[in-house]
Amino acid sequence: MAKPQVVVAPVVMSRLSANAPEFYPSGYAAYAESYEDGCEDYPTLSDYVQEFLNHLTEQPGSFETKTEQFAETLNGWVTTDDNLQELTELVYQQATSIPNFSYMGARLCNYLSHHLTISPQSGNFRQLLLQRCRTEYEVKDQAAKGDEVTRKRFHAFVLFLGELYLNLEIKGTNGQVTRADILQVGLRELLNALFSNPVDDNLICAVKLLKLTGSVLEDAWKEKLKTDMEEIIQRIENVVLDANCSRDVKQMLLKLVELRSSNWGRVHATSTYREATPENDPNYFMNEPTFYTPDGVPFTAADPDYQEKYQELLEREDFFPDYEENGTDLSGAGDPYLDDIDDEMDPEIEEAYEKFCLESEHKRKQ
Repeated sequence: MAKPQVVVAPVVMSRLSANAPEFYPSGYAAYAESYEDGCEDYPTLSDYVQEFLNHLTEQPGSFETKTEQFAETLNGWVTTDDNLQELTELVYQQATSIPNFSYMGARLCNYLSHHLTISPQSGNFRQLLLQRCRTEYEVKDQAAKGDEVTRKRFHAFVLFLGELYLNLEIKGTNGQVTRADILQVGLRELLNALFSNPVDDNLICAVKLLKLTGSVLEDAWKEKLKTDMEEIIQRIENVVLDANCSRDVKQMLLKLVELRSSNWGRVHATSTYREATPENDPNYFMNEPTFYTPDGVPFTAADPDYQEKYQELLEREDFFPDYEENGTDLSGAGDPYLDDIDDEMDPEIEEAYEKFCLESEHKRKQ
């Protein structure tokens, strides 16, 4: 039987095996042997990309050492519009279906947007990615009102878009690096959709998004003399006063308002994103959020092990360990933590809540 003619495959195999420590997808060697024997079951682009995405999900610390080789391999493989569309969809699906991959997926998207060489008329990788996000964005209102499964999928998209806004870098003609303004506008509208349908899981998603992006969004809006964050805080106050959400979620919203009033936990305001760098701003990392390991040790973006610690934090879902994603089982039987929660508010929380209600009512009458 004549050996099939494959032009790209030898190049891909050469690049994958050129350096032993580089990523080598499981099953690839078997596929290669089959190819050498004249079989036609050579690994597909989908096989290779999915294997790499799974590897990165399981070992996020390998991002720095594996991604360059991955992009180089793709440049020898992704040569058509269809290939690029397939790659974009695979990365998007992984980033929005695996909760712990949204941050790493956003970083991967940024890397590929700067290192993939193919740029067909249908659009480069970044353009196709944003088009894919827009498809989901356009049904935001229906999704926020949808059933539990629909909302859960929508929330994954919202949080991925937040990570994408923070990590996707747009380089100008003069080398200046900025964020994608279109994502900033999109996040604002997604928050509107969530607050317009104030069920528990929508509100929890909004809190997560604002904890993630609130400081950066507010800085960007202030730079443009916009009052969007003030409007969002007003929406939150209205929800706390009027919406039929659970007591726990109202407490989460109050804590978020408190966080924002403390400048999102930052030491002091610093120069804008476009100007601040670790080199020219001594407080650059001080303005980043502070997280804590299981042992209570604080860490920030200045920590050399930040990426691994942050990923571990996401895997533990340490931000909201007490809440179900769908928001319907906030005090289920059998939970040793929630079972100990008293029906009454903590005295300090109750006092803060009453003060908040009085201040909000006073604002309404003015």
